[in-house]
Amino acid sequence: MIVPAYWAESRSQHREKNRQITVRRWGWSDTGQVEAQAHADERVRDALARLIAGEALPRREPKKAYNGAHGVPIREEIVERHGTSVITRNAYGARCLNTPDVLFADIDFDTTSPAGTGWAVMLLVAAAVGAWWFIESPVLGAMAAAVLAGLAFAARRRAAHRTAASPQPEALARERIATFMAAHPLWKLAVYRTPAGLRAIALHQRFKPDDAAVASFFDAVKVDPTYRVMCLNQHCFRARVSAKPWRIGIAQHLRPRPGVWPVSSEGLPARQAWVAAYEAKAGAHAACRWLETLGQGAIDLDAKAVQELHDQLSGATSERPIA
Repeated sequence: MIVPAYWAESRSQHREKNRQITVRRWGWSDTGQVEAQAHADERVRDALARLIAGEALPRREPKKAYNGAHGVPIREEIVERHGTSVITRNAYGARCLNTPDVLFADIDFDTTSPAGTGWAVMLLVAAAVGAWWFIESPVLGAMAAAVLAGLAFAARRRAAHRTAASPQPEALARERIATFMAAHPLWKLAVYRTPAGLRAIALHQRFKPDDAAVASFFDAVKVDPTYRVMCLNQHCFRARVSAKPWRIGIAQHLRPRPGVWPVSSEGLPARQAWVAAYEAKAGAHAACRWLETLGQGAIDLDAKAVQELHDQLSGATSERPIA
């Protein structure tokens, strides 16, 4: 699992005739700040040499909120350690549980409308307006506009009926999990409700993120593609275990912006003040709620310990509202 404790940035310049190249790179380490700086220096030397040789590379690594899906380690403050699991604070201030070998999967509900319906309605409305303006006869124009407007209205009603008659997003997500479990009865899954979907934790065994069984499960339940990439890049699974700030009435972003770690000594007081205000409100909410445990598989005790940590941190078995 790649969640470094120490970070440093290195900068190097090269001037040649009328051209100047300035390169910045981050370095990281679990050992100490000196090692992180040495890694940054090594990375910046390599990048500068490649740029001088003509390779197209970014001059600077941006502070991205979810670097874990873009090849750079997860740049988040480590809040706590529990065995091999690490609790970090993400770029918008929530706490996340990161684990190297216990499979977590968040499944967002699909709330998209039937494909093409919106465009069809828009085209019909545009045609109606066009008919009104471009047919020379006002009477014929009005008739054509009325017919096309009626067709647009009918298309909207048909789309609404299809949506009402189709299974609801939560039912579809749970059906996908049930279908997978029917084909894999020796799995054991704890299933939770999140504000925007479901969460599953595999309890029967531990997995590596690049295991074929993980890919099959992710395909079956339709896990977010960005999360899949993060799991592979960072050799871990993760789950948010505290509320999203905007769901508990905190409109101000984590300070200082853009919220990723590390933070300068000048910016640390603002961050600490934001975190204190956030944690005071977050304690009244849960990140998810346990729904059921599925499957006939025996429970792996290490996976169970991570589940218990998750449930404690997220308030999954409490009566607090999820956010």
